[in-house]
Amino acid sequence: MAQEDARPRRHSNNAASSLPGEFDFYLLNLSWSPEFCFHHRDNPQCPARPGFVVHGLWPQNGDGTYPEHCSDVPGPADPSADTDLQPTPSLVEHEWQAHGTCSGLSADAYFALIRRARAKVRIPAAFSGPTQPRSETPDAILDQFTQINTGFPRESFALSCGNNYLTAIEACFDKNLNPVGCENVRSCRANSIRITPR
Repeated sequence: MAQEDARPRRHSNNAASSLPGEFDFYLLNLSWSPEFCFHHRDNPQCPARPGFVVHGLWPQNGDGTYPEHCSDVPGPADPSADTDLQPTPSLVEHEWQAHGTCSGLSADAYFALIRRARAKVRIPAAFSGPTQPRSETPDAILDQFTQINTGFPRESFALSCGNNYLTAIEACFDKNLNPVGCENVRSCRANSIRITPR
């Protein structure tokens, strides 16, 4: 499974409207790359051994649905120019087609918005370079993100897991990139989750 196809299917998709710009808030998905790379060692993002990487900035609706593939507006002229933000040109292209077209923004404005959103989220030190596997409760991880990201309500963060392993942290923003609660975004409910080391 390619990174660009790895979006967790935690919401019902069928948004009532798939018109560009018609949504309630953004969800920034920061994928825990060590877990992805454990299963996809040959992926181009993996040799650099990154920690959290931007998977996408996804328009969401408060009812738990989200629009996708809202138009055929061309994406970035040079997807490789954004690989410092997202790991591969194919992911950049996929995220524009699936989600960016629903933002109501041009490709340049959308990727500039992703940069701004990513810059707002600080990563706790415990995730900067863990070299041994460890386990934590979802609440403990969310507490770490809430404590270091002052100004973010606890409800602004959600945790994604698969088979009891950390796969992503998610942060929710309004259209002006103010932190908001992740309304109807399901967070990991495991009692304890494993964190794959970098």
